[in-house]
Formats: sequence, C-alpha cells, structure tokens
Amino acid sequence: MRKINEITTNELQLRLANDKTKVIDVRPVDAYNGWRLENEHRGGHIKGAKSLSAKWADYIDWIEIVRSKGVLPEHDLVLYGYSQVEAEKVALRFSQAGYSHLSVYNHFVDEWASNPDLPIDFLPNFKNLVPASWVNQVVSGNLPTEIEGQKVVICHTHYRNRDAYLSGHIPGAIDIDTLALEAPETWNRRSPAELKEALEKHGITSDTTVVLYGKFMFPDNDDEFPGSAAGDIGAIRNAMIMMYAGVKDVRVLNGGFQSWEDAGYAVDTDDVPKIPVSDFGVRIPVNPSIIVDISEAKEMIKSNDADIVCVRSWPEYIGEVSGYNYIEKTGRIPGAIFGNCGSDAYHMENYRNTDHTIREAQEVAAIWDAVGITPDKHLAFYCGTGWRGSEAWFNAWLMGWPRVSVFDGGWFEWSNDPDNPFETGIPENMLTSAYK
Repeated sequence: MRKINEITTNELQLRLANDKTKVIDVRPVDAYNGWRLENEHRGGHIKGAKSLSAKWADYIDWIEIVRSKGVLPEHDLVLYGYSQVEAEKVALRFSQAGYSHLSVYNHFVDEWASNPDLPIDFLPNFKNLVPASWVNQVVSGNLPTEIEGQKVVICHTHYRNRDAYLSGHIPGAIDIDTLALEAPETWNRRSPAELKEALEKHGITSDTTVVLYGKFMFPDNDDEFPGSAAGDIGAIRNAMIMMYAGVKDVRVLNGGFQSWEDAGYAVDTDDVPKIPVSDFGVRIPVNPSIIVDISEAKEMIKSNDADIVCVRSWPEYIGEVSGYNYIEKTGRIPGAIFGNCGSDAYHMENYRNTDHTIREAQEVAAIWDAVGITPDKHLAFYCGTGWRGSEAWFNAWLMGWPRVSVFDGGWFEWSNDPDNPFETGIPENMLTSAYK
C-alpha cells in the first residue's frame, strides 16, 4: 500500500465543508460516545464523524459494516484515532477493499480535543453506558472519581439461566434473574412492594451505583425459554426497571460480557453471595413516567403529540408470526410505527454493532427520523414483552430525548384482550422497501 497522506488540522477543517468527505473515528466506540479513555481534554468525536472501531478491522464481515454506514469508495476518507498505528491499520483495510481516497489525521488529542473552538459531539448520557475499562476500575477497587464513596453492585443479568452466570462472570458480580423484577404472568414490571423487596434482597438502595450486563449466548427459538440466552437484552430491561423504581445511578456495560472478555480481563465462576439491605430508601416508583400502561398507551395512540413505536421484527409487525412460543395472536397495535429491532424476538441487530455494543446514535436517530420517530413527541416503545422496547427506550434516553417511555404491556397484554383492535399486513401508507 502506498504511504497514507497525513493532513493537518486546518486541512481537515477545509475538507469538512465538502460533502464527499467522510471522517472515520477508529477509536473504541466508548471514546466516540464521550469517554476520555486517553485523558484527552474533551470527550467525544469530531462532529459528523462515523464510528468504525479499529477492533472491527479484524472481523470477516468488516466490509458489510462499512457499507451499512454508507461509506463508499468514491468518498474522500479521513481516519483518526488515538494513535497513528490504529488509524493506518484501518486505512490499510480500506485500501485492500478498493478504497483509494485515504488520509489520516493524527492530531485529535493534542489539537482538536484541546481546542474548545473546534466542534465535538458526544452521546448526551454516555456516562450511563460504561466501557469495560471503567468496570475494571471498580472491580480493582480504584473507584472512578464520580462514584467515590458510593456503594457499587455489579449485576450479571440472566433469565432462568444461572448457568450463564456460573460458567463465567465479572469478578465480584452477583447474579440477578429478570424474573426478580418482572412477573411472568404479565411480563410487566412487578408491583412497587415486590420491586422494593427484590432490590433489597440484591443489596440495592436508591443510592447504590448499579452496573448491569448480560451474556449473549445465541438464542434458539426452538428452546422452551429462548430469552435465557439473551441476557444482554435482559440487562437493559432490568436497568430500565431500576431507573423507574428510583435507583439514581444505573450503568450498563457497553457490549455486555463480550466487551469484558474482549478486553482480556479476568473471569470468575464463584457464586458471589448477595448482601441484603434493610431499606431501599425511597417510595417506588420515583420515575413513573418511564413506563406507560395500556390505558395511557391508548390515549397516546389518539394524540397528535405522541406515538407508539413497535420494536419488533418485520414478520411480527405485519402479523406473519407472533414472535413467541407463548403468544398465539399475531399482528400489531393499530397506528404503531415500525421501529425494526432485527431478526426476531431475541436479537437487536439494528440497535447493535457486531460486537454487541450500542450502535452509533446518529445512525439510530437517522433510521427513526426516516419513519417519523422524532424527539419532539412523547414516544412509548413496545415489543412483545418489554425487553426490546426497553432497549430502544434506552437508546433514546441515552440520546437525551426528553419524553420517552416503555409501554410495558406490549403485544402480550394488548393481544390478550379480545376487545383491543389489531392490524396485520403492510400498512397502506408504508413503502415496504423503507422498512424491511
């Protein structure tokens, strides 16, 4: 490969005015979101840059990742990272794939991040989506400054699957079954009294810093309980319910257990005992607006200032399948906007990167904007039983969208009432190709 052209800060500023220029941030996604992993003056990324971690350059489907981001050979690419080595590693991958308009920018830390006049963007609530290195600080006893003096509980989330925990977990983590916080009769969150008891049993008060993560284990729809292999989604479900209850500082490990393993940190198999507390500390729920129930969902459907968003797969949305082995009726709530999760009830491909980290916020927002999901309205995300809806909600909440909720009952509760209307097929006002 020919020597890659290196550009200056002034040259990059000039290139940013050209629509053909694509700036590529090859640092870890957590740095892109806002974490100052190398103690740079400002966290975040060059405004308008795309996230393409150097870690992904080793993936066999790397070119598919690139194309999904709309980065094409005719674009003028400018790559930057924490080091020249990682930027040139990704540049080589681009060159091998037939991209020829390549430059590197090696002054992000010392010039761009240190100059408050140069535009930087970041995920508004990035601190609640933590990198594995941050969790490792906690495990090592070197508490990050923002949580010094606070009790920290790390929770390995699973659904009916303690083996997922016992087969390998972050040192010091306790296990928490999603059934502790949601009831299988309705799949809604449990009552305030039940939530209080469950959180106290797990040693959690409103002032505890809780770090949640799960383990992705390739769900199989033929299993009796496919969700038992989707702990990565269950972790965000539990995070949402804890925030609803009133835990003030809830963090989710970005990428779940996969990120911990990828970082090469130690793994334990001990069954860590839970240390109960006597009182949660506040009246539950502290944040009731995070969840809407069926009566409020029905009012939202009629409102011009609100939307119900169906975070399910296309076959579920048009009524070909229910998505679950325990839900018979197929279809969708009338008027629900399609918020495409991915392939089925136990995957969130359209909200995740290949390594299970949360997808670049600008990409999610653009997909939503194309179908009319916008931050000016009150939005309630729903799926079958609340997991996928919770993850979509978490994305919107991380982006700082002001009025976002989860319709907790989802399709399970809606479809169980024969008086509730439902739709199947493709809505007349939809262009199929824009959604599928």
